[in-house]
Amino acid sequence: MNSIQQVYQDLLEPSDALVADIKKLDGDIIILGAGGKMGPALAKLARKAIDKAGIPKKVTAVSRFSEPGLQNELELAGIETCSADLLDDGQLQQLPDAKNILYLAGQKFGTTGKEAYTWAMNVYLPGRVAEKYRHSRIVVFSTGNVYPLSAVSLGGLAEDHPPGPLGEYAQSCLGRERLFQYAAAKYATPLFIYRLNYAVDLSYGVLLEIAKSVNEGRPVDLGMGHVNVIWQGDANEIALRALLHCAVPPKIVNITGPETVSVRWAAQEFGKLFGKTPQFINEEKPTALLSNAAESFRLFGYPRVTLKQMIGLLAEWVNQGGKTINKPTHFQEREGQF
Repeated sequence: MNSIQQVYQDLLEPSDALVADIKKLDGDIIILGAGGKMGPALAKLARKAIDKAGIPKKVTAVSRFSEPGLQNELELAGIETCSADLLDDGQLQQLPDAKNILYLAGQKFGTTGKEAYTWAMNVYLPGRVAEKYRHSRIVVFSTGNVYPLSAVSLGGLAEDHPPGPLGEYAQSCLGRERLFQYAAAKYATPLFIYRLNYAVDLSYGVLLEIAKSVNEGRPVDLGMGHVNVIWQGDANEIALRALLHCAVPPKIVNITGPETVSVRWAAQEFGKLFGKTPQFINEEKPTALLSNAAESFRLFGYPRVTLKQMIGLLAEWVNQGGKTINKPTHFQEREGQF
């Protein structure tokens, strides 16, 4: 476990490109919705990059901090924290101002049965945040779910493809984009709309779900037979570097890895590493939820962590009983019911 922990920690160090971009960035950074899957690591990466750059800049993490110990953990890492319910407008308006905002707040899982709350989080709140931070530059986390399913043979949809969200979660995410775009047009707020699809870490993600199924002898669902993935550390680097690419009108960019990953192939790769034969249910369809990230690679270069590296790290993590979080991606969902 010590060996993989060291490799993992090394992968959390900021790249030279990130440090160089942080030096160019004026103003402090606020991360809204910093208590989720990506937020804590994003805040720590920002702090490390600033320290490595040797410049004075504050990083503030804003969340309800429902996870015990997380707020203290971030503060010990040199990150300022604000405990706030962003849906409470009074609390939102009391938050500090900053030149740079990363907006991570949102609702996905549990949408079914809580549709009104999902729309409040994903559409109403973005409108309020866009008003509050109209004089900042904002990186808005969105999702590839705003696209329709597309033919696997196309290799994913690019940013100029019309949205076609399936289900209320994806529809509300398009609503989030539209509210921020409205603010950009009204106030000339520089925006970067960051369409992520899907982040992977040792503790969660599509590849972890496949790995655990193979290792535990559970069948892997091929209903969504192809996916895109990107290492969380690379995704967080891009989010911070994207602050320099905020624009009016908003810059929209797909964020994911370069491969169209066959779920069957990934399961078989894990099978080789575990010494087990994967079991499957359902069959691959000719369509899937896929994004083309060529524009991201033009702006930021290719991800540092490769698909084979991710698979190897995750196999070792699962073999050693590493800690994971119970936040499934539901990547198999084809009808948008989350």
